[in-house]
Amino acid sequence: MGHKILVGVAWPYVNGEKHIGQIAGAYLPPDIFARFQRMAGNDVLMVSGSDTHGTPIMLKADEEGLPYTEFIDKYHGLFVDGCLAMGLTFDLYTHTDTANHWNVTQQMFLRHWETGFVYKDVQRQWYDPVAKKFLADRYVEGECPYCGSADARGDQCDRCGRIYDALELKRPRSKISGTTALEIRETEHFFLDLAKMNGPLLEWIAQGKEHWRPNVLNFTRGQLELRELRGRAITRDLDWGIPIPVGEYPDKRIYVWYDAVIGYLSAAVEWAHLGDDPEAWRQWWDADVNPEARLYNFIGKDNIPFHTILWPGMLIGYNAGATHLNLPYDVPANEYLNLGGDKFSTSRGNVIGWNSVLAQFQPDAWRYVLTALAPETADVEFTWQEFQDRVNNELVANWGNLVNRMLGFAYKRFEGAVPFPGELTAGDQALLDELRAGFDSVGALYGTVKLKAALQEVRKLSQRVNQYLNENAPWKLISVDTARAATTVYVALQAIDWLKVLWAPILPHASEAVHTMLGYQRPLFGRQYTELVEDSRGRHRVLRYDHSPACGLWEPGWLPPGQRLAEPRALFVKLDDAAMAETLE
Repeated sequence: MGHKILVGVAWPYVNGEKHIGQIAGAYLPPDIFARFQRMAGNDVLMVSGSDTHGTPIMLKADEEGLPYTEFIDKYHGLFVDGCLAMGLTFDLYTHTDTANHWNVTQQMFLRHWETGFVYKDVQRQWYDPVAKKFLADRYVEGECPYCGSADARGDQCDRCGRIYDALELKRPRSKISGTTALEIRETEHFFLDLAKMNGPLLEWIAQGKEHWRPNVLNFTRGQLELRELRGRAITRDLDWGIPIPVGEYPDKRIYVWYDAVIGYLSAAVEWAHLGDDPEAWRQWWDADVNPEARLYNFIGKDNIPFHTILWPGMLIGYNAGATHLNLPYDVPANEYLNLGGDKFSTSRGNVIGWNSVLAQFQPDAWRYVLTALAPETADVEFTWQEFQDRVNNELVANWGNLVNRMLGFAYKRFEGAVPFPGELTAGDQALLDELRAGFDSVGALYGTVKLKAALQEVRKLSQRVNQYLNENAPWKLISVDTARAATTVYVALQAIDWLKVLWAPILPHASEAVHTMLGYQRPLFGRQYTELVEDSRGRHRVLRYDHSPACGLWEPGWLPPGQRLAEPRALFVKLDDAAMAETLE
């Protein structure tokens, strides 16, 4: 098989139903990219899982009155169901409350401890005298010390993306009791020595990062050049999370920002153990086994510092030992998809629930619109009117109409089979040449994670086929020149067959339907499924994907003349005003 490509997808907190802003920013793009890479013949491992630790989960579970494990099962299952409905093809989607993840995280901690990249120190921290608790991260809010946002979290500002020490917050208040009469007390913790990583990170960021998005590269370079990194606490005064593997610290845990990014590695290890070769993960991760493997981390812009500074720094610290792990090749972070002028936010209630809207609209309608609106280089505003307009005026009117009218006509007038063509004209050949060239041009866009541009290019090619049909009008030709009508219909069906492949990473459900209607017996894509995995932490539900049928399909094959067609059906549902209004009430 081709290149080894690991697609690491941001680990979402299981603190509620996910919203379409998260899907547009971090979860749909990697699936489109992974589907293309598999079709191009590369060996893709796409992994992620639910982030079950940290104060966001604890706060929400307490609010709902549920034990942490029950709360996790509830929202982890909701996200898995959404992935199945949307068609997100994870080779493994797991979660962090597993024996495997705890083990890999503790191994990483011990390696950092042994190599001197983790040290103990006393930290000054906000303390709530009412609740009698230290306030870790999101248990405290206040005013951002950099941009002045009034609702900044204790570890990072949602508005400007900066990370900081919670003591830098202005006007801090407790999320537990609401008091502003906070005290500063000392508590002992373990720290990751990021100061040791500043120089190596600058060297790494300077080597071959031209393919990175400018917003990601400029932000990272600015953080490393303008301010020296300093130690960052990787433990908290909490009773929920991964135990510290050195000493006795019953009331402290490894904190979520450190353990969550390790999930890209631990999920690959778990995937390997679920298969035939427990060491298979090394083909992507072990630099001594395969230094040419490419690791992609798909995230939203609020996660840039964790994936271009903290996670690579952790890997650099790990590589000071005997084993060497590959560092990320690319971090294609998206900006925000906004709603009502502000970012989507589960914790702040500014959401359009993902599972809810998937029950109301076709998944490919969402895949299309969220890709067309992809906030790849700037924030983008979502409106329901634009959703309706793009579905009706682009998806239905262009690709859907082309498939429906051409397959319906061929099925009815050519006895349910692909017609045999006569000699091609220069116009016929020019159309096919243009479509064939699309495999290179569109493939280059998919391969460099320019997904919005790829959509626009395929849409143009779809429209070009519509123009060809309008110019040749086989529905008129058939009564005066049946042979010429058969040729134009064949050329159009061949073009649709190729467009089906070009659209497939974005519109897999529709492409599978077109594939079937064109008479192919072997599925275009593989099978998504879930299974229960049991370990010493209990049973957890995982999402899997068998993607073998789609491997090596990124090429213009030939549609066999005479192949039997399946009875055609409409690909997409047009959204009328009344139905939209009723749905959104």
